[in-house]
Amino acid sequence: MVGRTLSPELIFDANFGELFIVRVAGNVISPEVMGSLQYAGAHLRTPLFVVLGHAGCGAVKAALEYKLNGVQLRSRIQILVNNILPGLPEFDAQSSQEGKLASAVEANVRWSMHQLLETSEGQNGLKMGVKLVGAVYDITTGQVRFLA
Repeated sequence: MVGRTLSPELIFDANFGELFIVRVAGNVISPEVMGSLQYAGAHLRTPLFVVLGHAGCGAVKAALEYKLNGVQLRSRIQILVNNILPGLPEFDAQSSQEGKLASAVEANVRWSMHQLLETSEGQNGLKMGVKLVGAVYDITTGQVRFLA
């Protein structure tokens, strides 16, 4: 089932139109993503932003393979990988591949949150009471684990 994702409306039991969703491989923060989030905050008064990664994320897996093995990818995919790399931790050589990927997925969610919080919009949103949380969706179990 890796490689398939589920609609956030179904994951969070919301009706279509109740969530403002910005979906991009690897939760990569770009000017376009920031513009979409700024629109959601300023015009829609969105009170909660969730960075939702998922188990087995292919973009994070590609970044992990590049980091650990130097695997190069097609140019536009490599752009995604290059944006994910700064948030990846160092890994214990004894860790399993599955363990490394799970750690990398969580680290990527935290990296995206960090990037959002580093912006003036992110700081202003926090001052106004907007919440930003991170979570990882387990495709196999259907469970969402919110990060502390």
